[in-house]
Amino acid sequence: MTTTIQPLRIPDEAKERVRTLFMAKHALWGGGMHPEDGNHAIYHHEVRTSLENLGLNLEFANSYDVLFQRPETIDFVFPLLNRGGFVNSEMLIPILCNMHRIPYLGAMPFLRGLGDDKSVSKLACVHAGVPTAPWFCYRRGGPVQEADLPPSPDGRWVIKPNASSASWGISDAHDWNGVANAIANIHGQGHDAIVEPYLDGYDVQCAFITLDNTPTALPMLWYERENTQKLWTYYEKRDLVPNTEKAALKRFDDADLAAKVEEMARKVAREFVPFDYGRIEFRVDLKTGDISFIEINLNCNLWSEKVMAKAAAEAGFSHADLLETLLAECWARHGLIAGR
Repeated sequence: MTTTIQPLRIPDEAKERVRTLFMAKHALWGGGMHPEDGNHAIYHHEVRTSLENLGLNLEFANSYDVLFQRPETIDFVFPLLNRGGFVNSEMLIPILCNMHRIPYLGAMPFLRGLGDDKSVSKLACVHAGVPTAPWFCYRRGGPVQEADLPPSPDGRWVIKPNASSASWGISDAHDWNGVANAIANIHGQGHDAIVEPYLDGYDVQCAFITLDNTPTALPMLWYERENTQKLWTYYEKRDLVPNTEKAALKRFDDADLAAKVEEMARKVAREFVPFDYGRIEFRVDLKTGDISFIEINLNCNLWSEKVMAKAAAEAGFSHADLLETLLAECWARHGLIAGR
């Protein structure tokens, strides 16, 4: 099970020496909710504030063009500009940094793509011997055939963009016509669509950070929900509409199931090293004991109200501890500071 871990510290000398560029859509936002992105703007403002309070040598940007030419005043990039408004945008900053040979926090482009492509990440889990429900990815421009529809014993399917985040574009259907219409809607917005059977149960979240170049599990959390049959939407997750369902993010410490989930999560994490931080999600049916991999979110949300920071808090980390630990480990890997 999860072992006791301690936060890492960055020497004061390095905080001043390493010139860090913080990139996020709302890096220059003054705080508060955003009319389209909701609490995502609060999240970016909070991370900026935490980095400032660490005493880092910081610059800020909210668009990719700052990296189109190599910035001469930057030694390291902290990228949160993942949702750029176009397909595969999560890979652009790592690619540009690679072109300029600037180290950055998070996984390299191929691993980011592997993680953000929900269908291909499931293939990696199958390779690792981790159970996952049947699925099919209907690629935009490819055939949309009922013969490829994965089986669903309960006759309910979930359809979502294959690279969506925060449940953007998610819907469900109970027959092929409904599935096909949902696929067409996602294709019309320029995305591939992944279809899988709806699995009843609870979402168990396994957060990992890298320590000594090894994925290290933080305490597992789960959403204790009032209605496990209800789909959570993007608008609910971003607090853009009222969410009337009672749900609580709690520590998952089921004596039998927690150990099984953590073992599976470690197998998944090993397929993606090095990634610095990420969240691996499983659907767990407490009645049957069935466990299925759902998705991996590399370089996931670091807001203090979300899983990564909440899991770190269960391990005794403050929000600042979490960010400093991620940077200290990454800087050591890239030779910006001495390793432990």
